[in-house]
Amino acid sequence: MSTFTCPNGHASTEADYCDTCGAKIGGAAPAVPETAPAPVETPRGEECPNCGTPRAGQARFCEDCGYDYTSGKMPQLTEVLSAPEEAPAGEWTATMIADAAYFALNEVEGVTFPAGTDERIVTLTPPQMRIGRKSTTKGTSPEIDLADSDPGASHNHALLTLNTEGVWLVTDLGSTNGTYINDEDLPLTAGQSRALDDGDQVHVGVWTTLTLHAP
Repeated sequence: MSTFTCPNGHASTEADYCDTCGAKIGGAAPAVPETAPAPVETPRGEECPNCGTPRAGQARFCEDCGYDYTSGKMPQLTEVLSAPEEAPAGEWTATMIADAAYFALNEVEGVTFPAGTDERIVTLTPPQMRIGRKSTTKGTSPEIDLADSDPGASHNHALLTLNTEGVWLVTDLGSTNGTYINDEDLPLTAGQSRALDDGDQVHVGVWTTLTLHAP
């Protein structure tokens, strides 16, 4: 007895239609519906969605750019610290030193205060000047760079901004070691801003102090 093979591979004694599955012999096999692949869930990463810096544990703010993991927003610098259309006459400056008195308050084990350091005069250029540590890998290039002078400064530590009234403000950007004003015991919180007067001091890192000077 002759047998015929249907499109689905069955041996059939019928020459026109398969006696097993009913497929037309010599015709195209019935189309098999394609099943869409199941979506692959990407595990939730622990990188800052703004700059890609790994999150430090469960820290609320990104150490590098200040991103707030709780609110999903960056520090609202543009609302609090809007730049003036025209800078007032004269230039503010800041004297930056390695401050032995401030270093003594930190009590950082294994860190030695630098010897033979000189003070540095920084011109505050509107509208903003970032304090931090330059890093090619992290893409940070602050105007006041402490990469070679203070190991305790964060890459994006604090921001100096001139507001519309001609007042310089300082904002902490979620730094690791904090931003302190004058002799206050508590540092600024991440995203918090403070107006600065002539002679005010801003302490960052483990020994850096900037003293502001009005024109």
